[in-house]
Amino acid sequence: MVGIAADLRLPDVLRRIVESACELVDAEHGVIAELLPEHRLGRVIEVGGPHGYGCQDDLPHGSGTIAVPIRLRESVFGRLYVTGKRGGRVFAEQDREWLVALAAAASIAVENASLYEQALRRERWREASQQVTAALLAGEDSGTTLHTIADRARVVANASGGAIALPSQTDSSALVFEIIASPYPEYHRLVGAIVPKEGTASGQAYTTGKPVVVSQYGGHVAVQQANSDIDVPRSIKDLDSAVAVPLIAGGDKLGVLLVVKFRDADPFTDAEVELVRDFAAHAALAVAFARAEEDRRRLVVFEERDRIARDLHDLVIQRLFAIGLGLEGLSRLTARPELAERVTGFVRDLDRTIRDVRNSIFSLQEPAEAHGGVRSDLLRMTQDSVGMLGFEPRISFDGPLDAAVAGPVRSDLLATVREALSNVARHAAASSVSIEVLVDRNGRQLSLTVLDDGVGGAVDPPRASGLANLKQRAARWHGALSVEPRPDGGTKLAWTAVLRE
Repeated sequence: MVGIAADLRLPDVLRRIVESACELVDAEHGVIAELLPEHRLGRVIEVGGPHGYGCQDDLPHGSGTIAVPIRLRESVFGRLYVTGKRGGRVFAEQDREWLVALAAAASIAVENASLYEQALRRERWREASQQVTAALLAGEDSGTTLHTIADRARVVANASGGAIALPSQTDSSALVFEIIASPYPEYHRLVGAIVPKEGTASGQAYTTGKPVVVSQYGGHVAVQQANSDIDVPRSIKDLDSAVAVPLIAGGDKLGVLLVVKFRDADPFTDAEVELVRDFAAHAALAVAFARAEEDRRRLVVFEERDRIARDLHDLVIQRLFAIGLGLEGLSRLTARPELAERVTGFVRDLDRTIRDVRNSIFSLQEPAEAHGGVRSDLLRMTQDSVGMLGFEPRISFDGPLDAAVAGPVRSDLLATVREALSNVARHAAASSVSIEVLVDRNGRQLSLTVLDDGVGGAVDPPRASGLANLKQRAARWHGALSVEPRPDGGTKLAWTAVLRE
């Protein structure tokens, strides 16, 4: 008993119990097995050769075996088994009495070691929570914070991998593994894997809001991903014990934290599952705080952009407009035509500058889009048409274009510009093209004007399939299409659409 209680590390205590039991009753083989709920095995320590116990049914049984329980105060920790008395003898009743006495005394050492181990484990999880908080205070974004959470959970749990699944943006019935933290590079190929909320441990944890513990996790994953496009590593089947816990902040479900161990590692116990759940709750608050901080920073940027837009509108545009009026009045006072023409040219330049500034104001006040606005698409289209035209078209915007033009009308506008540039390239033999896209201040009317200096003339839209399509696109939005010659040569295409009544 002195030897058994000499160390507080639970694996060492368990091994000394088995060795003492075999020595006490002169047994060739001894096993101590930690019994977990749902017929699962925890730690298995054996002396006298490995037998590879996979579940409780595999443990020693039958004649020639003695099994006694190791009880803690409120539960049964496991069982102690001995088999094969040396010399071919049979275990006597006295051997059982000695083994029962040893198990009763050893229960105290097991309980003390378990409490000590739980305290150390709880301290490690507390330190992991502090590391997540420190990363958050250091200004990390939510993506980096999520990776820190998964990696800290993996290290503290002595697991092979940690992962975080978030709700899919395109499928409300699925989760997407956005974060994979593992020292094994092959598992990073699972980033982007989609799992359904029904029939999976992660989905069940997310739906119920409760931790889910599974064994043979790798086999389940291999079956689920067999018909998917994800390149599943071959070693996935070596993953065994796994726990999935929801990331919940207040009443919001942010995602699921998944921690997985290899087969040769100790499976998750109920106490460890509780620690993972507590860590996940703290981590979820950290993620929610990080996202709120990102929103706050984004709001500061939007407020600053709005202030700049107001200053441009109230100060810069008004001053430019006053200068333009002054120059226009000055041009009427001069008797020299060439001087008046130059001043008029300056006025036109100021008008264009005012339009560009107003265009910038609308851009500042419009929300940023993930894939760029219609302005970006039009600019990209004009650049792509250089090879077809032989020159780069000029393009100008005015009004809240990105905010007002979206969805199907956006597609029709882009198609109209593309068709207009194609017609110029095929028929006009032009050397320049200008495109003007306007939206009125109220965001109700969209107008497109395409001017070229080519040799084309008026075209009757119904007799040209391309222009007929453009006319149909305009009619869809209660607008109109007109194509007419310009007085100084070339063609003018005007296309309109009503955005809202």
